[in-house]
Amino acid sequence: MNLTAEHPTSTPAGAVTGDVAGHIETRGIDQIPAAERHGRPRSLFGIWAAANVLYLNFVFGGLLILFGLGLWEALLICVLGNLWWFVIGWIATSGPASGTPSVMIMRAMFGVRGNALFGSGLGVLIGLFYIVLNVAFATLASEALLASVGVILPDGFGILVLAIVSALSLVVSVFGHATIEKLSGYLAIAVGACFAVVAIFVFAAADWSYAPASLPLGDHVAVLLLGLTVVASGPLSWGTSADYSRYLPATTPRRSVVMWTALGGFVPSVLLAALGTIAGTSIDMTDPQTAIADIIPGWLYPVFLLAILAGTIANNVLCSYSTGLYAQAFAPRIRRSVSVMIVGVVAALLAAYLLYGAPRFLDTLSYAIEIAVAVMGPLVAVYAIDIVLRRGRYDGRALNDTSRRSPFWYTGGWFVPGTVAMVVASTVAVLMVNTTLYTGPISLALNGADVSSIAGPALAAGLYALLWRTTRPYRDPAARPGAVDAAAPAPGGEDSPSGGDLPDGGPNRPHRSSAGRISSDRHTPDAENAGAPSAATDQDEYTAAPPAATGTPVRSTR
Repeated sequence: MNLTAEHPTSTPAGAVTGDVAGHIETRGIDQIPAAERHGRPRSLFGIWAAANVLYLNFVFGGLLILFGLGLWEALLICVLGNLWWFVIGWIATSGPASGTPSVMIMRAMFGVRGNALFGSGLGVLIGLFYIVLNVAFATLASEALLASVGVILPDGFGILVLAIVSALSLVVSVFGHATIEKLSGYLAIAVGACFAVVAIFVFAAADWSYAPASLPLGDHVAVLLLGLTVVASGPLSWGTSADYSRYLPATTPRRSVVMWTALGGFVPSVLLAALGTIAGTSIDMTDPQTAIADIIPGWLYPVFLLAILAGTIANNVLCSYSTGLYAQAFAPRIRRSVSVMIVGVVAALLAAYLLYGAPRFLDTLSYAIEIAVAVMGPLVAVYAIDIVLRRGRYDGRALNDTSRRSPFWYTGGWFVPGTVAMVVASTVAVLMVNTTLYTGPISLALNGADVSSIAGPALAAGLYALLWRTTRPYRDPAARPGAVDAAAPAPGGEDSPSGGDLPDGGPNRPHRSSAGRISSDRHTPDAENAGAPSAATDQDEYTAAPPAATGTPVRSTR
């Protein structure tokens, strides 16, 4: 692979610009210009499938049996909990609309300063949690793989394994979007094929007549809801789907973005969770990695461990990439590749400390993730309902403006509806959780039922929609930030840093017209897309047409 230098303010002579597999991605949180938009929505399937052909989904399915659910109702929960993937697909439509990653789009929901807490802040914190756990788990899987073929590591060599595992996922994340897209399909097929072979032996050993001990009605409902929350925690942790769709042209059909993203996560998650559920009828799922050796051939066990390792690394690639974008939002003049490396190094050091220095804290961190999902649910809901309220229209250039004149500055840099919805819904959701580390008082009152994955998002969406329509600027249509062309260059030109203050009255600044709307000194979507391929189908690869000269800017109706 050729390494291409990346710079926040300029592109070195001879460097490959844009999004090219095998070269370091030169874009980060800045808006993707129209000339660099490319690809087909179907490529999203491979990205999400690779990240979700994941052993954790297998474990989730096994947990449903451990909770005391019957086989068929557990399989139903595997499907219902993963329906959240269609919400994640809906969120992905904001990527082509704005040309920016999720962390920038969330400024529309929380304000420039509010997003530093609810977007960037939570994103970096929870992202680091997941990366640390992925690195630690992949290291343990690697050690088990080596032991299964007779290689016993000397004391202290586990650190070397951890470093290699960290480097594998970090390198792909540093290269960025196109490289991730290129490799994902192969990874998904390879890991999926291994689990398909494992499934043959799981099916042969399954107890299809399995029936758990009968539970009282109240306890049974509580267990069903708990299982639903566990399964839903998978898709609810991926509110970053715009990160991987933002390179698609603005003309890309929404339905295609929704379906390819959703199916990429839904299909492997459901199949692996179902496989774990079926395996739970015949093996002890308290330690599935060891117990499964009882029902698969000896030659397949090392391959199974290798698939666990590859799936975990693939998942970690996306975690590292998105967390790097979250981190870059705090320091926009740092290149994306550098922010990803910083995140990766910090996560590797934390994983090494927790794994070899304080293993009990590693368990605590794992339990804390269960509680973190209670916060991610409301965040995903606010994001999804905001797309509905704005009709999917986002101005990527204005979202990169952090000055006080930004249309997303709102009140002191905070947007009241988003702030209130997140604080209230997250608090209520945390009071409803039932986890290993903590059980909320509302859950205790409901006999252990965990309804946080339902009530938290529902409350957040309802509050946000209500306040959105009754809070300035949205109660006054004339004062709302306008939706302008999503494919225009980023502030200050294609190579300028994003996220920083723009000079007052600069030529690229959106400004308020006499009617109070946000207008912009640039082209309209219709003018810019003149001559572009039709958006009616995704059968042909879309390429954005070059900007055309146009007259007075008008408000987009797309």
